[in-house]
Order: sequence, then C-alpha cells, then structure tokens
Amino acid sequence: MIKVINNHTDPRINLAVEEYVLNYLDPSEEYAILWQNEPTVVIGRNQNTLAEVNSTFVKERGIHVVRRLSGGGAVYHDLGNLNFTFIVDAERERVSNFEYFTRPVIQALASLGVKAEFSGRNDITIDGKKFSGNAQYWSKGRLLHHGTILFNSDLSVVQEALNVKADKLQSKGVKSVRSRVTNIYPYLQKPITIEEFKEVLWKYLVPHGEGREYILSPEEWDIVHKIKEERYARWDWNYGASPECEVEKEARFSGGKLELKFNVRAGLIEDLHIFGDFFGRRDVTELAQMLSGTPYRDDAVEQVLAEAEFEEFFFNITREEFLHCLFA
Repeated sequence: MIKVINNHTDPRINLAVEEYVLNYLDPSEEYAILWQNEPTVVIGRNQNTLAEVNSTFVKERGIHVVRRLSGGGAVYHDLGNLNFTFIVDAERERVSNFEYFTRPVIQALASLGVKAEFSGRNDITIDGKKFSGNAQYWSKGRLLHHGTILFNSDLSVVQEALNVKADKLQSKGVKSVRSRVTNIYPYLQKPITIEEFKEVLWKYLVPHGEGREYILSPEEWDIVHKIKEERYARWDWNYGASPECEVEKEARFSGGKLELKFNVRAGLIEDLHIFGDFFGRRDVTELAQMLSGTPYRDDAVEQVLAEAEFEEFFFNITREEFLHCLFA
C-alpha cells in the first residue's frame, strides 16, 4: 500500500487527484490518500444537485459544490472533516463491501478508546450517530473507495447546506440531521488535533504504517489540474441542466433512493433522467437510453430491463423495485 501525499484543500483538486491515481498510476500497486476540503458540499454521481443543495445558503457562505465520480448521497466537508481514499484492485470480496474498507477507521478509533461500528449501507457510527459516509467507484478493474470522517466539523452548517428530504429522515426514524450525525472529538478520552488523528489513522490505513510515500511530480500535477478544469471545475458536471419533465416518480429502497423524471409522448418514454443516492458499476444514463422510446407499459419496460445487465447499474435495487417506482 502506497501513501499518496496530498495537502491541497481545494475540492476540485482533491477529486482530480483521486481520479489521477485511479487512472494513471501503476495499476499493480494499491494506494491510500488522506485529504481535507475547504467548506464543500460533495454531490453523489447520480444526484440532482439542485434538489440536494440549499443554493442560497451555499452561495452566501462561499461553499463549494462539486460532484464526485462515486454514487451515494450528498455530504458536507470542512477542515474539521478528514477524508480517506483507497484505490485497489476490484476483487470480488471488496466490491460493494463497504464494511471491509471501514475496518481501519474503526480500529484506529478503538486505539484511542472510541467504540465505533459499521452501520447500514455505508456508514460508521458512534452511539448510533453517523460520523462517516462511504462511497465507491469502479473503473477498468480498479476500485476507488472513499469515506468522510467528521472529526470536529461545524455540524450546524450540515443541516443548512443540504436539502435533506423528509423521507430520508423517516426511513432512519429520526427527527433532524444534527440528531443523527456527530463528531469524533467529543468521544476522545484525550483531546488531540486533527493532524495527530491523521497520523494515528495512517498506521491503520497502511499495514503496519510502513507504506512507501508517493509525491506527485510537477508534470503529474499538470495532469491533475487538467482533470480539474475538464471535469470538476465545470458547471455542467457539478450541476448539469435540471430537466423539464412532466412525470416525476420517487421511492426509497434498501439499496437507496430512486428518482425518475421523464416525459411520455405518443405513449412512449422520452427524456428519462435517473437520479438517486444508489450505487452501481455503470452509468445509469446508459439504462435511460435503453428505455428511451419504450412504450410506457410495465410489460414493455420489463422486457427491456430483462435484456439489460440491470445489476450493473444498481446494487440492492431490483428490476421489480425499479418497475414499481416507474409505474406507482
């Protein structure tokens, strides 16, 4: 495991560094990165940004809004939050196995006297309160797993910056965002800084803490900046056009929330957009294109879904659940 050193706090740079390591560095090696962002809302790959973000609040506060490559839900980062990334081979026991990658964080906290546990689809909690959300992205046989760690963030901003839907709160049986998230800091037996916590965490992210360090060269940083400009600094990537659609359907399943926006013209499905905080290997725009022009009848859609590699697009959302959402 190689430690990639990245001290930038610009979220557009940090996401570009992840993409660079994933696609450009030696694929026979495995990598770990620790990084922090200035105040930022990071949007999941499949989410409708305008529906997830309190645009007025983030603009007034100068909070970045950036979309990542991985699926899952929107999260808030600031300098009291620490992010960790693994880039490894996409072996069967690792793909969609979020618990596997959260163990080092849980072990690091145990060494500090804090009892944490993996919970739900992709969270780590203390006393039932979430302090870490995790997401994954797959590319050419490689797996990128990354997660947040709320060490000492300003939790009051989380609720203001994100438009957290009532159905998500109801699904978790809680009343507010702040009541179900927490920082690690109050649980520490002995106060430490986030930099000291980072050093503890490295010992568990990298076996025996003995990984080689990798520092990007000026030429590599040029590529990172190009990735940033071509993707993460672009409005159409981070926001995209909000589709004008007559039909809107949504439902929440064990695999995440599914939102479908589309038009029906002459009995055919057109302009289908698929949003949500689900995970999957392939871009759901491919599935949307497959369904374009299909009669808006359950038997016709069912036939298209039967011929598609549906499990590649959604983990733990079934064809039957997709049909239910589309026609309910």
